[in-house]
Amino acid sequence: MTRARLWIVLAYVVAFVAAVLAAQRTSLEAPLWVALWADVVATVVIFAFSVAFRNSSFYDAFWSVAPLPIALYWALRPELVGVNPIRLGVVIFLLGLWGVRLTWNWTRGWTGLDHEDWRYVDIKAKTGALYWPASLFGIHLLPTLWVFLALLPVYAVMTRGVEPLGAVDVLALGVVLGAIWLEARADKELLRFRASQPVPEEFLQTGVWSWSRHPNYLGEMGFWWGLWLFAIAADPSWWWSIIGPVGITLMFVFVSLPMIERRMVERRPAFAEYQARSSLVLPRLGRRA
Repeated sequence: MTRARLWIVLAYVVAFVAAVLAAQRTSLEAPLWVALWADVVATVVIFAFSVAFRNSSFYDAFWSVAPLPIALYWALRPELVGVNPIRLGVVIFLLGLWGVRLTWNWTRGWTGLDHEDWRYVDIKAKTGALYWPASLFGIHLLPTLWVFLALLPVYAVMTRGVEPLGAVDVLALGVVLGAIWLEARADKELLRFRASQPVPEEFLQTGVWSWSRHPNYLGEMGFWWGLWLFAIAADPSWWWSIIGPVGITLMFVFVSLPMIERRMVERRPAFAEYQARSSLVLPRLGRRA
């Protein structure tokens, strides 16, 4: 297991170095496009490790690892003038808090190089010889682009955020912290449930998991919506960066969650009945499903 984690660390170190070199040597000048180019290069490097080890789960941590260095690159541009340093610092801290927690949660659930996300296994079974092209575009590059779009509000805060702090910042802070707490609480309860060695047909319905079937995804979506609120506070003209959290929400609601729901019904027959009397994501507070 230690050796497997060292391979993961090596993969991300190589990807980071490749991204820095790509950013330094590109002819692009706009920080937004430089970051996108470097992000794609890093993704391709991780994909190379996925192919080498025949395991696309090398990419899993990319979701939570990449945003912070991208934001730091934008924040540390020497030409920036007038950007609110408090808002900038708060958003950087929140990105770091979210990223470290989510990466740690993935790490403690990953059992080694023989462990691959079940969704990738299903895609491999369906695509056959075309799996690796499907993995490059569907498992690696597409999520990278989705997350990059979701970082547009962060770009606004880092480079356009000259507005003074106000009520919207307070609201954004509350949403982001609440989202991080909810996701952390849901992950902790799920880990404890799995450690209790439940019968195969059983599924979690207590704690925050009594609010909806996927409170962890609600927390993740809330995080990105909270970052968009920071962008509105920083520069209201960047309202259009709402495409970021909207894209994340659509991806979860119409791609990720349907896959999970189908798997739950196949493996736990009682889950179909539970679907009819519970909420997918939004909570039903004060009511046990």
